[in-house]
Amino acid sequence: MNYLEEHYKHYDEDGRLLSRHGQVEYLTTMKTIAACLKDIADPVILEVGAGTGRYSVTLAKQGFRVTAVELVEHNLEILKSKLDGTEAITAVQGNALDLSRFRDATFDLTLLLGPMYHLYTKEEKLGALSEAVRVTKAGGHILVAYCMNEPTVIQYVFGMNKLHELMDLHMLTADWHCISEPKDIFEMVRTEEIAELDSLVPVRRIKLVATDGATNYMREYIDAMDDETFDKWMDYHFTICERQDLIGASHHTLDVLQKE
Repeated sequence: MNYLEEHYKHYDEDGRLLSRHGQVEYLTTMKTIAACLKDIADPVILEVGAGTGRYSVTLAKQGFRVTAVELVEHNLEILKSKLDGTEAITAVQGNALDLSRFRDATFDLTLLLGPMYHLYTKEEKLGALSEAVRVTKAGGHILVAYCMNEPTVIQYVFGMNKLHELMDLHMLTADWHCISEPKDIFEMVRTEEIAELDSLVPVRRIKLVATDGATNYMREYIDAMDDETFDKWMDYHFTICERQDLIGASHHTLDVLQKE
């Protein structure tokens, strides 16, 4: 069974990022993308694992030249349906582990905003990161998103009373790291694992950002906020989202790298 295909046939990724709580992650990521592009004239962008195009299509409609690579055919069809033909975007099916269709040092910015969620070994993660770095120009940026371990333990294992079920399935290590395989869809990491991957490729880290921070711990309150309160929440979030003492508690992080 292709677990990923089945998952995304029934999962509304656009709906998640369009919800008020999902907007926190989206706005934080877009803010980071804008900072990476601000000094580049006519940048060329690659998104690997583009999903339904929430980022790729938006960037293309803003006038950027974008190539979107997506593994899941269902997602790719949705992405293409959002285009009216005026955008400078190429959308193709492909795998994050093999970007051989692209030459070395082609893109000013490479986005890897989904693949690390679904890669379960260090070798796979390193393969995807290495390919993203390879196709990025020297001095260009690579943005890599991860799902974090501790929020899953707090909210899912304990918060949703899954402790005994996961213990029976041997899905927790002695030091409380979640163990995933393809049927579980999502892979969880810790900040030290991200740092280890970074050390194995020719990059320097600019920063590691908590893209949703505390938001998903209180999503029902975030979704109920009026516009003024939500604006204040975003101001607070942007103030603390790069504090390294809080990063590991964020459900999603964004590793901002620059190729050497």
